Amino acid sequence: MPAMIVKHSVRIAGHQTSISLERKFWEMLREIARREKRSINDLVTEIDETRSGNMSSAIRLYVLDDLLSRLGEKSGRG
Repeated sequence: MPAMIVKHSVRIAGHQTSISLERKFWEMLREIARREKRSINDLVTEIDETRSGNMSSAIRLYVLDDLLSRLGEKSGRG
């Protein structure tokens, strides 16, 4: 089953834009925001400030880094 791409509107540093990501990445980004008690817009603004590639790729890498970090914590390597 192909991954479904979903477009969401977000506000980055006060500017409205839309970002297309696979549904699972949106779900995981929402979970990170919930866990950190932050808004999606705040999280995406932080990602935008540190990215070097396109926004969708930067979000995917951020989610992957978060997942790998949490897996390392569970295995005692983080």
